[in-house]
Amino acid sequence: MEAVVINYRRGKHRQNTNQMILKISGVDSKEKASKLITKRVVWKSPAGKELIGEIKAVHGNNGALRAYFSIGLPGQSIGTKVKVE
Repeated sequence: MEAVVINYRRGKHRQNTNQMILKISGVDSKEKASKLITKRVVWKSPAGKELIGEIKAVHGNNGALRAYFSIGLPGQSIGTKVKVE
């Protein structure tokens, strides 16, 4: 299953670079998204390095998800696809 990285999780004055908001096509409700919590997420860099994270929570009511990574993702990851396992 694939997801798209939408943005960092952020507030008014700060952004958390190790927390990303993901959107999966076909998941359009909070109930569908909650079934994907604890799944593993893998982002592959252009250099071939894989950064691994985990889906921890639902973000909002339209099916977006919050994924936490141990190392923060770079800005070039926004708009790219990640693999959900």
